Amino acid sequence: MKSIQAEYNEASKAINIKKDAKTEDWVSVCRRFNDDVSRVCDVTDIEDYTGLFECFDDKNKKYFYLVREDKELRRMKRRHFYENLGLE
Repeated sequence: MKSIQAEYNEASKAINIKKDAKTEDWVSVCRRFNDDVSRVCDVTDIEDYTGLFECFDDKNKKYFYLVREDKELRRMKRRHFYENLGLE
C-alpha cells in the first residue's frame, strides 16, 4: 500500500499533499509510528488515495498521511485485533 504525507486543516476539512513529500510504504509508516495510527476520513477528491490517517509520534505530535487502501490493510487490521486479544 502506498501513502504520502499530507496537510489537513481540521476546521475546513481541506486536505493537501505536503510539499516535497515522497510516496512511502504504508506498513513502514505504521511501524515508524509504533502502529499509533487511526483513520480520519474517506478521500474522494485526491486521485490514487482512498483514506486520510493520523499518526502520532512518541511525543504525541500528529502527522497526517493519505493512503491507498487495499485488501492487505484489512488483513493487517484483523491480525492486530486478534493479537491484542491474545489470539494470535
